Amino acid sequence: MTAHGVDRPGTSLTDRFARTIAHLGPIPLAQYMAEANAHYYAHRDPLGVAGDFITAPEISQMFGEMLGGWLADIALRAGAANGCYVELGAGRGTLARDALRVMKGAGLTQPVHLVEGSPVLRKAQGELLAGYAPTFHDSVDSLPEDRPLLILANEFFDALPVRQLIRTSEGWREMVVGMAGGQFVPVPGDRPMDAAVPDARRDAPEHTIIEVCPAASAIMHELAGRIAKQGGAMLAVDYGHLQSFTGSSLQAVRAHRKTDPFTDPGEADLTAHVDFAALAQVAQMAGCRIDGMETQGEFLLALGIAHRAAALARANADAAKPVGEALDRLVSPQRMGALFKVLALAAHDWPQGAGFAPAVQ
Repeated sequence: MTAHGVDRPGTSLTDRFARTIAHLGPIPLAQYMAEANAHYYAHRDPLGVAGDFITAPEISQMFGEMLGGWLADIALRAGAANGCYVELGAGRGTLARDALRVMKGAGLTQPVHLVEGSPVLRKAQGELLAGYAPTFHDSVDSLPEDRPLLILANEFFDALPVRQLIRTSEGWREMVVGMAGGQFVPVPGDRPMDAAVPDARRDAPEHTIIEVCPAASAIMHELAGRIAKQGGAMLAVDYGHLQSFTGSSLQAVRAHRKTDPFTDPGEADLTAHVDFAALAQVAQMAGCRIDGMETQGEFLLALGIAHRAAALARANADAAKPVGEALDRLVSPQRMGALFKVLALAAHDWPQGAGFAPAVQ
């Protein structure tokens, strides 16, 4: 078996990529990432200790409670009791369960809409949230159009396929996936791509890589446009950067360890850092107000997660240590607190979301 598993029997996606490249030439990196992740999520539950990674809602109920409280607060102050809860990529349904419990406690009972493509995760979500009778969607296009949308997107945008452009000695080229020595390898394509690079970046040094995510921009444009028209608010939480960046951030995680993204496609979770500045710009262009961008730690602390942790510890002395460890994992700058960022947006006629300075108009 080669280092990248190209000749491993029974790996249909690996074989298919290899055949396509052999017959038609290298494929765009975005296509490689999209097909690999579609295969990955269609065949497994990747969450938890036995899976490949653990998300914030699985670490502690406090995460979902804070986000649910944020949605309930802004909806109640907007006088919008008729909104619907929307979550993109809802995992096992843990975040929705905790958020909806808080929202229900605040007097908000709304229909639940989950955008989820994985049959495995849809089954888990349906079972955990059976009492809410969730409606499933393949894409954001079919979400309700007659009421405000209260949207959560936790670790959703990072799994969408990115397009990479690299500055070579001959100009800008798109990164593609080819084969060398029986292995999948990323290489610059042969088509000039200078026209696709913003003027401000066109003269960047050789070897500079720019990542863009057309799928993320399209989804954000649709959701922000809906919010601007129908009313509502949204929190996007993911790992990434508050300012646009350069360089490749593509990575793969398998069994809680980083691995080669070009080994065994479809068998590991492929992700890339989210460009929050780009998402915010798209949302503003679609008519939304940006309430803020912040690190996850600072946002959760501003919402009062430390007080919630103290209350949980007082209620159950045996839980004090694990609650404290979960709090540290969620908010510490050395852990998820600084790596993960939060983007909040809302309709212009809605009140300012909690946890941020006055909104950016």
